[in-house]
Amino acid sequence: MNYQPRPDDIRCLLGTVLGATPRLRDLPPFAEFDDALQSQVLEEAGRFVAEAVAPLNRVGDEAGCRFEGGEVHTPPGFREAYRGLVEGGWLALSAAPEDGGQGLPAVLEAVLFEWLSAANHGLTMAPGLLHGAYECLRHHGSDELKQRYLPKIASGEWLATMCLTEAHAGSDLGLVRTRAVPQADGSYRVSGSKIFISGGEHDLTPNIVHLVLCRLPDAPPGPKGLSLVLVPKRMPEGRRNAVHCERIEEKMGLHGSPTCVMRFDEATGWLVGEPSRGLAAMFVMMNAARLHVALQGIGLLDAAWQKAAAYAHERRQMRAPGAPPPSRGSAAADLIEEHPAVRRVLDTQRAWIDGMRLLAYRSALQLDVARHDADPARRQHAERWCALVTPVLKAACTQQAFDGASACLQVFGGHGYVREWGIEQVLRDARVTMIYEGTNEIQAIDLVTRKLLPDGGAAMAAVLIELRDELDAAREQDADVQRRFAQLRYLGTTLAMAAQRDAALPFEVADDYLRCVALALLAWAWARIAQLAPDDARWHAPGAAFQRFVLPEFEMRLGMVKRACDAVLAPGAT
Repeated sequence: MNYQPRPDDIRCLLGTVLGATPRLRDLPPFAEFDDALQSQVLEEAGRFVAEAVAPLNRVGDEAGCRFEGGEVHTPPGFREAYRGLVEGGWLALSAAPEDGGQGLPAVLEAVLFEWLSAANHGLTMAPGLLHGAYECLRHHGSDELKQRYLPKIASGEWLATMCLTEAHAGSDLGLVRTRAVPQADGSYRVSGSKIFISGGEHDLTPNIVHLVLCRLPDAPPGPKGLSLVLVPKRMPEGRRNAVHCERIEEKMGLHGSPTCVMRFDEATGWLVGEPSRGLAAMFVMMNAARLHVALQGIGLLDAAWQKAAAYAHERRQMRAPGAPPPSRGSAAADLIEEHPAVRRVLDTQRAWIDGMRLLAYRSALQLDVARHDADPARRQHAERWCALVTPVLKAACTQQAFDGASACLQVFGGHGYVREWGIEQVLRDARVTMIYEGTNEIQAIDLVTRKLLPDGGAAMAAVLIELRDELDAAREQDADVQRRFAQLRYLGTTLAMAAQRDAALPFEVADDYLRCVALALLAWAWARIAQLAPDDARWHAPGAAFQRFVLPEFEMRLGMVKRACDAVLAPGAT
């Protein structure tokens, strides 16, 4: 079966639980935004994704991309589907009207890209960096560069890449060697090789805009000496630039997306931002980029769940313990969805999907506030949320996409391991999300060493207190979440103290701490769903599964970090 978006679920989370429309209408660009417009966008987006994008998922995986004579040919149907995305204005959804965009909230773009990733991750990789390139160029590009490239990137008429990684420089970008030499006319000549470049070469658009992290001749070593240069595939007059694709990688998954090795042979480019400030220019897109990868994880898990739920509704095996006889009819066996082990898998994955969605959509709303609110204090408040929560979502959502897809494959038994049912493709495609846009380990280290320790946990405590105050202590579930928030605040303080004695400790327990935060945030999300949509039976089974099968991990992770800290802080410890 192909993926099917479900707008009703999204409307409930955005409207009933988050109250998105009133929040958005407080922002100047969205003063006219209303529920009717939101509904229309969701319905049309869902229809396009289901009809034009999802049916190409399997052919993208099986046919893959072809590399011939330095050119990349995408799978059959991809060019037409991509053209539909551009012509329908879907890729310009949140871009500013003055740049040719529709000026709609980022939260609607978030829903769209979640659905696109679920329906066809390979195709969705093509425009995956457009939003980041657009924001980077809009904030840091010269007027001339913006005039020449911004409208084309905003619409998706031209695609963009982010060329960071080199064979010797992955997570450690300070080792980048690609060089950019200034020219008399103000341009730069870029030379070097980049690897793992998604969409570095393809036939979807006539031009590709590469944002290349490189080093100027007089730049200091390390990350502080990096600059960002815009290098187009085709020059303004139309000739081909000295940008070459040497090969595309043979990968575990994502066969519909070309992952390229790129070579720049004194290619012409132009500086974006200030010299040796390339990382600053690039990081303007980081929170949005991490959120989009988190949404990929949510979408892929939803795709796996839909396949497993559909199969469990048709497949009969054995008698289910406790199933009432009328449900069996004349069949010789019961549906496997009636078996407790299968029911647990399905409800548990749904609990992750729904809870992560709520957190991701709240984060997308905060991105809208950070970009558009007239009050600097509210913008700063939203930026704090995004800085703290997006690394958590990126890591937790993508981890669960892979683990949950594996659990959903188990529902199929042996049928899941063969290609016929398509669940194994979801598992393969999901794995890379834990690696790119900063590995999950890097996200955890970033959360602890850059967000938690510098202020002793004060910023994290402020976020938790804000969420706590949205709950009702008179409700048992809400009170339980508040207790966990208090434990987490205390843990942050303890970890900050222990880190002063053992510099390696934060790196050792970072994954466990991030997991604690993720589970506490999910507990808050489910408490809000239970509080604001209590009579909707749709949420009951996954909500119960979260409490029984997901949340108990919080105590385990909390204990792991606490024991490590206690060992360092114990009297006589060295």
